[in-house]
Amino acid sequence: MRLLAVCALLLFKVSLGDACASNQFAESGQCCSLCPAGSGAEAQCGKEDTKCAKCPKGTFSSSEGLGPCLPCSKCPRSVPTVASCSAAQDVQCECDSGYFFVRGRGLCAPCSKCTRGEGAVRQCGLQGDTVCQMCGTGTFSEEHLSTKACQACTQCSDSEVEIRSCMPNSDTLCMDKKLHILSRPAEADGTREAPGEEGTEEQEASASPGTPKFSPADEGRANNILAYVSVLAGVVLGLIVYVAYKCWRSCKQKKALSKARAAELGSSPEGEKLQSDSGVFLDSHSLQDNQLSKGTKTDSKQDTRSYINLPPTRQEEVERLLQEGGGRGWRQLGAALGYEPEQLDLFGRGEAPAHTLLSNWAQKDGSTLGLLCSALVRIERPDVVTGLTCPAQGVSVV
Repeated sequence: MRLLAVCALLLFKVSLGDACASNQFAESGQCCSLCPAGSGAEAQCGKEDTKCAKCPKGTFSSSEGLGPCLPCSKCPRSVPTVASCSAAQDVQCECDSGYFFVRGRGLCAPCSKCTRGEGAVRQCGLQGDTVCQMCGTGTFSEEHLSTKACQACTQCSDSEVEIRSCMPNSDTLCMDKKLHILSRPAEADGTREAPGEEGTEEQEASASPGTPKFSPADEGRANNILAYVSVLAGVVLGLIVYVAYKCWRSCKQKKALSKARAAELGSSPEGEKLQSDSGVFLDSHSLQDNQLSKGTKTDSKQDTRSYINLPPTRQEEVERLLQEGGGRGWRQLGAALGYEPEQLDLFGRGEAPAHTLLSNWAQKDGSTLGLLCSALVRIERPDVVTGLTCPAQGVSVV
């Protein structure tokens, strides 16, 4: 009987339109109350209603809900704190322009951008990442990557005709009603005389019945359109000839470069016999790389200098080498430094992921050049080690 009474009470509330904000009900049929911002649920709604308590120090709750208070985040080093954590708001960290603070991970990540057909309903900033939404009726967005909101669709005027309706990814397409190639006179029978012209009667008499007549203005428009088409055809033909010439010249240069490389390899000193009694051939470049790698492994751990104290020009050179590293670039270095794939994916969304990676790593304790050189040696990037000017001792070959 009690269960039937609870069900009857729920049906009565729904029929009267008494909506429950939490969409949850206690066993007595009472709507579960939401805890306000700045407080969390101390006891979940069940036999009785929700019991709320103010968030203690170090925790917060920024909106109404049924959950507990969340722990406050911490801004990374060198990232300014705009507002401290309070009971109703998490800490506010001011990242660089184009970045936002990822709560729970303690790092700044590149802002997301909306694709074509979407608009930003919230800009990237202190509140978090960009929030994109599909453009609704009467709005559109033609930009592929943007942080702008959807724009209002264009309305065709009375002198225009709509060719294509507005869509989320394209604006309305209108055309002037007067853009006709050929048009008949206003008189349907074709017997109207043009003032000031001689011989009209003779021309009308010689013309066969039912023949459409065109005004000089119509013929002028037709001639203009033919001229435009001719010019456009000439431009297209010129572009085709130019592209063909560039392809031919590029192929010719590649053939010449291939011949030059073949001649250079034929007379290259690589593989010369070492001046010793062993009679063993060694690749000079491989020997040099091995010497650099061995010297780096021996002495890089002794370099306790901090990466953040390097001159900006040298840091930019290292970032450029990692950005252009191809298969062994900044992503492999990040894995060697202990970053998770999810963090590397966040860095990769920005325009300079190598700079983002090294800037974030430099804020950690123990970010010395020795550790960085060791990681570079593990991913086989001696060129970047050289760019860091790490101490490397030569290895003699006996």
